[in-house]
Amino acid sequence: MDQIIGFFETYHPFRHLLFAILILVLGHWLMKLVTRWLERVMARAQVEPTVTRFITHVGSVILLTAVVIIALGELGIQTTSLLALLSAAGLAIGLALQGSLTNFAAGLLLILFRPIKQGDFIAAAGVEGTVQDVQILTTTLHTVDNLRLTVPNHKIMEGTITNYSVTPTRRIQLTVRVSYDADLQQVKHVLAALIAAEPCILKEPAPFIGVSALGESSVDVVVQVWVQRADVRQVRFGFLEQIKLAFDQHGIRIS
Repeated sequence: MDQIIGFFETYHPFRHLLFAILILVLGHWLMKLVTRWLERVMARAQVEPTVTRFITHVGSVILLTAVVIIALGELGIQTTSLLALLSAAGLAIGLALQGSLTNFAAGLLLILFRPIKQGDFIAAAGVEGTVQDVQILTTTLHTVDNLRLTVPNHKIMEGTITNYSVTPTRRIQLTVRVSYDADLQQVKHVLAALIAAEPCILKEPAPFIGVSALGESSVDVVVQVWVQRADVRQVRFGFLEQIKLAFDQHGIRIS
């Protein structure tokens, strides 16, 4: 300790500079230590990775700013004036980047309230896709056509978000228009047989078959069935084909 004190007394002209460098080094080390600690804590709490990245990034910026201000104060620089300058610069930048700030606010809401998360299949802002990443300004979606979409966050937040991945089951509703000459009892019997033969259709909630409308040239028969989320596409398209083939076999005309 005496040697350290003697060292700083010997190099008195550079003492403040050395202390400032020491503050920066220790502050940078502390920032990394706190960041790793936050990552471990949130990983154990099973926090969404997007939220973890956001919190650790903001925490790092705050700590680094504080360390730099303390180091500048050690050098004798008036930090009060510096803070005022940073505030004025922040205001000017904020006015110039109003759109980005809107996206930032929307991204913050998406991260905090989590209406969507990584891996969810959603429809929002006029597009559909699987959420790859929710960032501060934008959200990245991967479409079923293997396209990568980057959507501004405010576009997502200003409209309705449809999240198809929240519940494990989905209802499929199909409307079949048959001729007035068709035997409705036969139509319902054929549809019920197709439903019973489809293993992907759930027994509960129970399927429903009924007449939904009497049109000018057709009778509209609605079919409602429940399936697991992963089977929606297979049943929706495959079941329509089965209906057409079965109706052709039984002489039921589709209008």
